[in-house]
Amino acid sequence: MSARAPRVTINDVASRAGVSKGAVSMAFNDRPGVSRATRERIFEVARELGWAPHHTARSLSGRRAGIVGLAICRPARLLGLEPFYMEFISGIESVLTERGCSLLLRLVRDLDEEIALYEEWWRSKTIGGAILVDFQQEDPRVAPLRALGLPAVAVGHPSLTGGFPSVWTDDATAAADAVRYLAALGHRRIARVGGPAGLGHSAIRARAFEATMAELGLDGRRQVSTRFAGEEGARATRGLLLARDRPTAIVYDNDIMAVAGAAVAAEMGLVVPDDVSLLAWDDSQLCRLTHPPLSALSHDVHRFGAEVARALFEVIEGTRSGALQVPTPSLAPRGSTGPPRSRTGT
Repeated sequence: MSARAPRVTINDVASRAGVSKGAVSMAFNDRPGVSRATRERIFEVARELGWAPHHTARSLSGRRAGIVGLAICRPARLLGLEPFYMEFISGIESVLTERGCSLLLRLVRDLDEEIALYEEWWRSKTIGGAILVDFQQEDPRVAPLRALGLPAVAVGHPSLTGGFPSVWTDDATAAADAVRYLAALGHRRIARVGGPAGLGHSAIRARAFEATMAELGLDGRRQVSTRFAGEEGARATRGLLLARDRPTAIVYDNDIMAVAGAAVAAEMGLVVPDDVSLLAWDDSQLCRLTHPPLSALSHDVHRFGAEVARALFEVIEGTRSGALQVPTPSLAPRGSTGPPRSRTGT
């Protein structure tokens, strides 16, 4: 009978990585004092040796399994087409993998189903914590999930998340930047194709869009709400471009709708950007593959997901209770935006 291989210990990882045992512990607990390069070397060595700290098997709240829950209220078909969530989940997974934990993802039909699902997961000790997304104004999930005692991190502006620790981007500033950029190009009739009116971040963007248009003396009434789907973005674009005083620029709340909008412009014989400029939210490969490439409000969605996962571990470990703001989306100008063909009357 073959001898059993000796168990790998934290000392083995420290020795192979050329660091102290304390540095390994700090890396796995995401504590300051270890550089990014050293942290990555430690994680790489740990993976090579097949080692994980003892606490990862049970770290998520005592006896609970090393599983993080994420419920998303979106149709499966739409979610599969949306680059944002694919990148976001990839970022979450990158941190969970480092810690030997897993993501439990479920698509739900409505918020009542989501609340019931989290209650079931928590009471059955299936998950040790949760990531809450797509906050609405006066979100009905806040009270029951806080009462449940579920450790959770919210993805959204702190004004929406009911006291849950949150990770957020400054969507209002980004929306205002988009309007100012288009106005500087000479556009006076700018429209916005947004997400559902009740969705918190869509409402924040809508208010910032309208306020900035008013500040610049422009017509800010052209806003259309959708459910983020390509066909709805196409329908909204067609309606805007058929208007007698059609906009010369359109801002979209995601990349899928912007790509659909570009197709509608081509179908109507309009030239992008001469006849209409198009600007997408959530830069992605889709934006760069479209002809002309789509200008976008860009942020590192993979990194965003990773920051959310790290924040959740801090919540579970009792070291985070407040909000974390990540970098504001920045403009990435490309071929789909430019001055209108004639500034007269625009």
